[in-house]
Amino acid sequence: MDRQDIMGILPHRDSMLLLDTVEQVEQEAHASYTVKGTEWFLDGHFPSFPIVPGVILCEILAQSTCILLSDKLNGRLPVYAGLDKVKFKSPVRPGDRFETRCRITRAKEPFYFASGEGYVDGKLCIKAEYSFALVDKGSICSRRS
Repeated sequence: MDRQDIMGILPHRDSMLLLDTVEQVEQEAHASYTVKGTEWFLDGHFPSFPIVPGVILCEILAQSTCILLSDKLNGRLPVYAGLDKVKFKSPVRPGDRFETRCRITRAKEPFYFASGEGYVDGKLCIKAEYSFALVDKGSICSRRS
């Protein structure tokens, strides 16, 4: 899938859509994102030595994994419920092609538990366990009143 296909599944747009490609390989999502160097999150992180913030790497893992939930969304949004055992192993910098391998490890509707890893040139940069809740879009919007 390319970005256009991904937008048919994920609600993210513009600067928050952090996947260039994704494919499902058996029970895993394999995705990639090339860091251009012009992203908003690099503006001050860090001047003269830009590295992708860890929270953004976690977001890329999440977006990758949510492709595996596409048939379960049915008008619901996948939102983070938790992060656990996150380990940052190597920085991700402008020009890097960040690749993910993510899987759903268990489910208890509406919660889905996952694990994933992110690599640059085959070198492990991040690994984590995390969870999502699939929530009704209307319930989120109605709280803003």
